[in-house]
Amino acid sequence: MAIEPFSGTVTVRFSDAIVAATERAKVLREDGHEPVFYIPFEDIYFDLFEKTDTTTRCPLKGTASYWRVHAVGSSSDDFMWAYETPDAAALAIAGHGAFDPEKARIDVDPAEDKRHTPHIVE
Repeated sequence: MAIEPFSGTVTVRFSDAIVAATERAKVLREDGHEPVFYIPFEDIYFDLFEKTDTTTRCPLKGTASYWRVHAVGSSSDDFMWAYETPDAAALAIAGHGAFDPEKARIDVDPAEDKRHTPHIVE
């Protein structure tokens, strides 16, 4: 498992509503799984969320808590999860939430790497 800062913008939508947006995401890569983007709590619109009783346990990250989203007249259970007190290997995602890609629209826009942009001298 590897957790590293993501250079770029991550925007999360439910229906037509933006429920989170950040330029400070972290990406978690785990063998056998798609990368997961974690967004700082400060960049999540928590007024649209309600914590549920759902929890799951991961042997690497710890116990995850889940939230229901309410927006644009709709709701979806267990839309977001977070490791509020993660195990040692996952401390970098404390204070961050991730979103179910089957329920959320997650737009990822990597920052332009200016080191590899051709420079033309006229």
